[in-house]
Order: sequence, then C-alpha cells, then structure tokens
Amino acid sequence: MATRDALAVRAAEMVRDRVPFAQATVVRAQHPTSAHAGDTALVHADGVIDGFVGGACAEEPVRIYGARVLATGEPLLLRIRPGPAATSEEDGAVTVANPCLSGGTLEIFLEPRRPAPRVVVVGETPVAEAVAALAAPLGFAVELVSGREPPVSTSDDAALVVASHGHGEEAALEAGLRAGVPYVALVGGRVRAGAVLARLDVDDELRARVHSPAGLDIGARSAAEIGLSIVAELVAERARARVPTPRPAAERSPTAVDPVCGMTVSTSGSPIVAETADGPVYFCCEHCRSTYLADPDRYAAAS
Repeated sequence: MATRDALAVRAAEMVRDRVPFAQATVVRAQHPTSAHAGDTALVHADGVIDGFVGGACAEEPVRIYGARVLATGEPLLLRIRPGPAATSEEDGAVTVANPCLSGGTLEIFLEPRRPAPRVVVVGETPVAEAVAALAAPLGFAVELVSGREPPVSTSDDAALVVASHGHGEEAALEAGLRAGVPYVALVGGRVRAGAVLARLDVDDELRARVHSPAGLDIGARSAAEIGLSIVAELVAERARARVPTPRPAAERSPTAVDPVCGMTVSTSGSPIVAETADGPVYFCCEHCRSTYLADPDRYAAAS
C-alpha cells in the first residue's frame, strides 16, 4: 500500500502530466471500520485505486462515484453506511447503504483533479502577451509559443489564439482546426485575416469556425483591451457550450450488481469477476465470489 507521502508525490506527478484523477479523503470514520479520518486514495480514470479508504466493500462506491466526479467536475461527499443496498442523493452528497460493510459509517470526500483547460497562444506580440496574462488568473493553463513551429493542438485544449501577425498563422490554424479545438481565433484586420483564412487548407466548415476578427466587439483599441475582448469571448463560448449535469447525475462508471450481497460494483478498473456460461458476474470482494461459486444456482436469478 502506498504511503501518504508517496501518494502526494504521485498526485503531483499526475497534475504535472495533466492526467485526470479523483482524490478520495476519509473525513469521518465511525468504528468499527478499517479506515481512519485522513486516509486518502487516488481514483484513476480507469477505476484503479491507489491508496486506502477502506476495504473492498468501501472501494466499490469510491470507484463508482470517483468516476462521477471526474465526469462532472463537481466534488461529492460520499457516505457509506451498513445495511441493505440502497442509495439516496442530495445536493453535493450521496449516501450508499453497503450490505457487506462490517459496521460503522464512512464519510469520504471525493474531489475531482482535472487538468486546467489549456489555452495555446501563438505569437510574440503585445496582444499575445495580453491574452496570456489575462487568461492565467481565470484558471486556464496558458502556453505561449512563438509560431515558428506549428503548436501541438488537441481536442482537450480550450482554445487556440493566433496573434503572430504573419508568422506561422496558417499552419497553426490548420493544426488547431483539424484537432477539434473548440475555440480558434485569429487576430488581425478584416482584410488581412480574410486572406489568411482563404489560404487555409481545410474545408469551408472548418474555416468558418475561426473567430476573426477575434474577440467581442467592446471597442477595444490597445493590446490589453484586445486581449480582454478575446478572453471574454472565450469565456462566453465555453459557457454557451456547457451542458448542465442532469439530476440525479448518471453514474459514468459501468456497474453491475453483486448477486450475493446486492451491492452495486464497478466493472471497470480491476473488478472481481467470475466467468460463467452466461457471461461475467461481478462481485464486491473475494468472499462474495467464493460464496457464489460454491452454489451458483442459488444466485442465478440475481446475476
């Protein structure tokens, strides 16, 4: 089991490498439980859990709701209490009744640690510097590049702003459009920008996605004002594209029901599973799996 210090190092590495994960921290543990307040774990996007926040029966709801907070970006207080399988939800919290918990109640805070949305700004100009300076305090991870080489754009990027005034504009715009960057903007006058867009080696549908002139029409004149108008337009576009999370939020991790204890378990990560003629059957722990295999006909209807 990884120590708390080792988990902190691993979390820092994942943040540096822009790898999403959910951090699970035990905030309350009612005896008898194997976990203690302060115990922590990292829940990876594939369902793998590093660290300790309770035994196998506690891990399953952590894995399931860890996937939820990663999908929604919203933190969640997970309460796990002993009793027949049942779930109740309220804003910011969910209570899961765990039929195989040995006793006591666990409260675990699940915090999404998703990479800050990246904004690539191309250019060594006052406008490029203004966009970079204004976007960073808003929580964007800003990468300022010269434009001598096309930037590496991905669909996970929040924006590509080309403000290089003739240096590498076409290659940068084509790379961003083909990668599916949601907000692509070109800084320049209407005539020159129109000529640049006309030379792009992309279809008309992609060409039409470029915001040019870049930024909202706020009467901007100085480089700082133009930078402000561009960042404001980016924020507005992201708000427009944001889809509200349905309530109750759907569990994003694929799940199954343990036929022995009735607990909902995740089928991702490293599930405990038995292969049968009718397909895989998933369990919360090895004890339930052994119980099932000893008399599978007894639990056939549940599985």
